[in-house]
Amino acid sequence: MKKRFEIYAQLAAVIILVAGCFLVLRPFMTAMLFAAVVCVSTWPQYLWLLRKLKNRQILAALTMTLSLILVIILPLALVAYNLADNVTAFYDAVRQSMEAGPPEPPAWLTGLPLLGGPIEEYWHNIVSSKEEMLALAKSLLEPARNFLLASGILLGRGVLEMSLATFISFFFYRDGEALIRSIGVGMERLAGIHATNVLVITNSTVRNVTYGLLGTALAQGFVATIGFAIAGVPAVMLLGVATFLLSLIPIGPPLIWGGAAIWLFQQGDTGWGIFMLLWGFFLISSVDNVLKPLLISRGSSLPFLLVLLGVMGGVLAFGFVGLFIGPTLLAVGFSLVQKWTSTDSTITS
Repeated sequence: MKKRFEIYAQLAAVIILVAGCFLVLRPFMTAMLFAAVVCVSTWPQYLWLLRKLKNRQILAALTMTLSLILVIILPLALVAYNLADNVTAFYDAVRQSMEAGPPEPPAWLTGLPLLGGPIEEYWHNIVSSKEEMLALAKSLLEPARNFLLASGILLGRGVLEMSLATFISFFFYRDGEALIRSIGVGMERLAGIHATNVLVITNSTVRNVTYGLLGTALAQGFVATIGFAIAGVPAVMLLGVATFLLSLIPIGPPLIWGGAAIWLFQQGDTGWGIFMLLWGFFLISSVDNVLKPLLISRGSSLPFLLVLLGVMGGVLAFGFVGLFIGPTLLAVGFSLVQKWTSTDSTITS
């Protein structure tokens, strides 16, 4: 009885200790997860840099951390800083346009088969009915403005979390080799002889998803920003960030560059509108078809449903940083399940 009591007491003490550690680390769990994803994804680059710096771990870790600040934190911080001004300017411009009354509908819109007539009739109803125009403005502009401002707040929080994650990543880089050894020992005790296979699948999946999803999103956002700036579309940075975020969903970018093209057509800039359509179709959207297969290796791509659930669920669970953590966690789980259920699985063999 005394021995059994000691076992239960030890178990209770371990549970209390684990629960206490979790409560202490819970506010930083999102930043730690993101730092882990970033470090795993960039670990080969860190090892290359470490060799070039003659195994100076602190210098190599500091260089990688500063690189993350320049590549990720600084651009997002600038966008978050200017987002409120862009949203306010966009809202004021649309409100002034609504108060002045909409112009005549463009010929290409009224000439659409089946839809052109009803659209033209509704357009003229808006012009002739100020109450309906104000109702339309109230029903569309205010919710849109609130949504964009809330997105700016979410982006600002994401910048803070990423800043903390960057700080944590310095220690992950510096002590990475010791952490890898500790994780390997722990995985061997949990998974036995299959620990190596689990770690290999996890590492490769994290890198492939990060390079594929986030690399493609960054490329599409960058190309879209250039196109918006050339065409003279307002709120270039806001639209570029929106393209980057919606690039995580395959149908997202056309909503942004297509809307920009419609705005150009409405302003009478038919040539720039056509340019925007061509730029979006052949450059922005083509990045997803060309770059992503090069970055994601065979067998590690996620189904569309898991990407969508990973993005939305990640945001709900972790905030802005969940855009990156959500798809990555689902990808790791999906790859492990695929390997475990395959007939030639090396995990269960």
